[in-house]
Amino acid sequence: MAIYVVMEPPGRSEKVDTTAFVRDGFTWLGFLVPPLWFAWHRLWIEAALAFVIMGLFSMVGEKLGLGLAGSLLSLLVSLYVGLEGQGLRIAALRRCGWHEWGVVQAGRLDDADTRYALEAEALADEVAPPVQRMVPDAALARPAQPGMALGLTHIPGRR
Repeated sequence: MAIYVVMEPPGRSEKVDTTAFVRDGFTWLGFLVPPLWFAWHRLWIEAALAFVIMGLFSMVGEKLGLGLAGSLLSLLVSLYVGLEGQGLRIAALRRCGWHEWGVVQAGRLDDADTRYALEAEALADEVAPPVQRMVPDAALARPAQPGMALGLTHIPGRR
């Protein structure tokens, strides 16, 4: 079973369901063709960066006379995108204001969507208890004490 990270857009309306499901794990297309995979997911800067870095690795390998090993340096970029591509997608969505709802475990994307809908509905029905405040209210704070501040030369409350 796969794990899907559920990302909700900012200012989510109930009419339009634009939730994004990002499958957590290795991405084979990202491994085989990193710049195209980035472009497909509209990660334009990452696509350009992957293209340039792969080209630079190949050119450096050729200039140093490494032969096939030089070309395999660009495989490092492919391996990175294969392993961390989905994390880069999640980070890009967070930069755009999306927030992470949670994770859903399912065999297929359709099943993940169904599980998310059921769990979101169940959470909406539950009434959450009020959260205790970690920081006390400023109105409950005691008034400032007049007199010298410890080790300072000014007197609080006077200019």
